[in-house]
Amino acid sequence: MEEPPQLELSNLEVQNEGPDTSDEKTDEVDDCPIEEVRLTVPITDDPTLPALTFRTWFLGLVSCALLAFCNQFFGYRQNPVYISSLSVQIVVLPLGRLMAACLPPKVVGIKGSTRWSFSLNPGPFNLKEHVLITIFANTGSNSVYAVGIITIVKAFYHRDIHPLAAMLLTQTTQLMGYGWAGLFRKFLVDSPYMWWPSNLVQVSLFRALHEKEKRPKGGSTRLQFFLIVLATSFAYYIVPNYLFPTISSISVVCLVWRNSVTAQQIGSGVYGLGVGSFGLDWATVAGFLGTPLSTPAFAILNVMAGFFLVVYVVLPVAYWSNAYDARRFPIISSHVFMANGSRYDVSRVLDPATFQFSQAGYDDAGQINLSIFFAFAYGLSFATLAATLSHVALFHGRSIWRQTKATVSGQQAGDVHTRLMKRNYAAVPQWWFHVMLVLVLGLSIFTCEGFGQELQLPYWGVLLAAGLAFFFTLPIGIITATTNQQPGLNVVTELIIGYLYPGRPLANVAFKTYGYISMSQAIMFLQDFKLGHYMKIPPRSMFAVQLVGTVLASSVYFGTSWWLLQSVGNICEPAKLPTGSPWTCPGDDVFYNASIIWGVVGPQRMFGRLGRYTKMNYFFLAGALAPVPVWALSRAFPERGWIRLINMPVLLSATGLMPPARSVNYLMWGAVGLTFNHVVYRRYKAWWARHNYVLSAALDAGMAFMGIASYAMLQSGGINGVNWWGLQVDDHCDLARCPTAPGVSVPGCPVH
Repeated sequence: MEEPPQLELSNLEVQNEGPDTSDEKTDEVDDCPIEEVRLTVPITDDPTLPALTFRTWFLGLVSCALLAFCNQFFGYRQNPVYISSLSVQIVVLPLGRLMAACLPPKVVGIKGSTRWSFSLNPGPFNLKEHVLITIFANTGSNSVYAVGIITIVKAFYHRDIHPLAAMLLTQTTQLMGYGWAGLFRKFLVDSPYMWWPSNLVQVSLFRALHEKEKRPKGGSTRLQFFLIVLATSFAYYIVPNYLFPTISSISVVCLVWRNSVTAQQIGSGVYGLGVGSFGLDWATVAGFLGTPLSTPAFAILNVMAGFFLVVYVVLPVAYWSNAYDARRFPIISSHVFMANGSRYDVSRVLDPATFQFSQAGYDDAGQINLSIFFAFAYGLSFATLAATLSHVALFHGRSIWRQTKATVSGQQAGDVHTRLMKRNYAAVPQWWFHVMLVLVLGLSIFTCEGFGQELQLPYWGVLLAAGLAFFFTLPIGIITATTNQQPGLNVVTELIIGYLYPGRPLANVAFKTYGYISMSQAIMFLQDFKLGHYMKIPPRSMFAVQLVGTVLASSVYFGTSWWLLQSVGNICEPAKLPTGSPWTCPGDDVFYNASIIWGVVGPQRMFGRLGRYTKMNYFFLAGALAPVPVWALSRAFPERGWIRLINMPVLLSATGLMPPARSVNYLMWGAVGLTFNHVVYRRYKAWWARHNYVLSAALDAGMAFMGIASYAMLQSGGINGVNWWGLQVDDHCDLARCPTAPGVSVPGCPVH
């Protein structure tokens, strides 16, 4: 980390020498204080371009529904596939131009109205239509966290849930964030210092796709390159997805030391530290952490530094020193265990009649034990939360206070983009957001209190969750808007409701979803608003697209999950699935075990005075203090800009996706990301600027299309491939899941 972040990100490619997007020249001066934005975002606008057209609605709704279906469909698989809106951003361009060439341009009036009319073809397919379609796709590409509740109820707890309650849960948890987004627009959208790095990827790609491009001699256009990579990715993915799943994670150590538990713990990329492991599958690279090709090199370095510190320093020391009897359990696992090393029998501590905690059963079964990694994962979550508040206070406290006073007094200063938006377009009235917030809050309370209180959460729990989301949206929004990394609220919400309302697993996960996801959704809405801000999209058109897209995406996510839970036999139960079946639900398995830890047993018996992990609470203090030395050094040595690259909330939360993400996912993600965004970027800058993001989108799309095709034609009929060694959906490191403490007996493991 030798250079300040702007030197890494300022080349998110096209400079301000592209085509003028306005019919009129502008006298505006690009006074944006962020260099990356100055080099990437145009300062011109043509307010006469139609935006919310028939093409926008048709392609946007189709894209939103397809992405929602694909991401939920692949979300239950061993290697989940995430398809970002970048794929849609490229695919819809030729479709939009085809519609512009084929549809009739005749204006159609609305019967009975003299004011309303529309045209199927208002002219050439333009940039603003393209942006709004991509916003539609963004809403479809973001997962619906509440689906996890439906999954654990039906597939893990084997209980029923009213479909209307489930549907309302998915809608209300996604829509509540709209209110918070409206409240913080002035801080996180209008402020030029909140620049949202990931948006510059899409801005760059928009400009590249809409520039008139001539095929270079001996080369290809961006669209031709996309189609070539798409076809290659599509053809190749049949291998790791169906014919040879083992290559998704290969462990050299496990192949050499077949009978050593310790060696396999070190070498397994799925169940261990991943030393010497790798994967030949794009899903391994991008499945859990998202594509590394759109993540800045400095952010990848922060994440990988945190990963190496935790996995290769803290974890081995804690495990082999037997902290918390760590050697009685696997080194990395999201499951919960008995003291003798066997899986914890949840049915013994959950009263089947009331679906609540049973003290008698708990006294008989004993305390819950965690793998040492899972215990530290919770401790690091505590530290991340505290570090987020501390970091924002130290690095952004003064600017927040100044902006608050400027907003209240109506004297807030904006950059060129804010001035253009205010001059050319009507803003979204604040009361629209207030009405949305009140309506969704009321519907949320009805969802939790109605239907026989199936979700167990009382009205005050919904209101408290909403209050937490409101409190944390601004600080976490600032972290996300400046680093492209988003700390989560999942653990703190589990902790709070676990103390206040223990013994009720569904109340715990519902509270977590309303508190965490409404904040996360607000961040997503704000990020999209900033993209529209950069691309000069009418704010009211943005509001309509986000609202309709969110309702549609939530409905499709719910419908897809309900269909799979009803149609795939033994889904989410790997022990009962046929060999080669991918429906193992790794993310939902973690969600289920969290519901046991925080909801059934409760934090008092885990991290409080009745638990064995009380020392994890010191991570709150450590996290709060962690940003202080970085801040002090940055003030003492302002000329050394690399110091400000050290972002402690990002570093501490680096392993926050483990599990379900595995070591091999981090290693491959980091290797691919640094190769392209550091090595290729520096040595082959022209190629990187032209092809990097197109490559990412094509790999995602090809993998997704083949995954759907192989399921539809083969796996849905129970044809999971030839039963051979390579069909196993892991790295053949079975002993990595074994304990190493003397005398502990676990099925399938040697007794030391």
